[in-house]
Formats: sequence, C-alpha cells, structure tokens
Amino acid sequence: MARLRDIVIDCKHPASLARFWAAVLDDYEIAPYDDEELARLRSIGVESPEDDPTVLLQRLDGAPPRIFLVLVPEPKTVKNRVHLDIDGDVNAVLALGATLVAKHEGHHLLNDPEGNEFCVIP
Repeated sequence: MARLRDIVIDCKHPASLARFWAAVLDDYEIAPYDDEELARLRSIGVESPEDDPTVLLQRLDGAPPRIFLVLVPEPKTVKNRVHLDIDGDVNAVLALGATLVAKHEGHHLLNDPEGNEFCVIP
C-alpha cells in the first residue's frame, strides 16, 4: 500500500544540523549543490548553501529514505512524537555534538545539537 519515502526534521539551522547527521550516519551525505540547485537558491533569495532553508541528506547508494532538514521559525518545545533509532558508537556520536539524555538497558537516549531526541543502540 505504501512505503517510507522521506524523513523530515524541523530545525533552526538546516545546514549545520545536516552536517551533524551526515557525520553520524555513515551511509548518508549532504546532496551536492550543483549549478541548478544554486540557481534555485538564488531564485528564493538565498545566496549561500549555508542559509538553505531545506537541506537534503541522501544515501550514498541513492536508496530511500532521504532525510530533509527543514527550517522552521518556532523552537522545539516538547518531546518528539517520532524519533530515529540508530546502531552506532555512543561516544563517537557524543563527540560529534549530541548530548546524553538517559542510559537505558540496550540503548541510550540522546539529543542532536538542536534538541531532537534519538536513540543509539550500541
């Protein structure tokens, strides 16, 4: 009936949060800014990818899901209703800028640099 296509993460600064997630997720990269994409940005009054209101992370193999980091004006105020669970090295993720919220049996609850919760399963 349906399949997961994209994951969208609301944030205050998409470019910096995209760099964090690209560093955390081994099989993802920030989509390159080719001439067409730079022209699109200029057409909406954005001069630099650093100020892009919607940054795309894509898998290295091109498979879904894509991850979009999207600028929103309001700050995060409550716990996420949905979060990501990732396999990985908790200390390495913390070194990239995440913060530890809680240790649980079998996983650690962390916040990304903008406070979005996610779990790391070591």
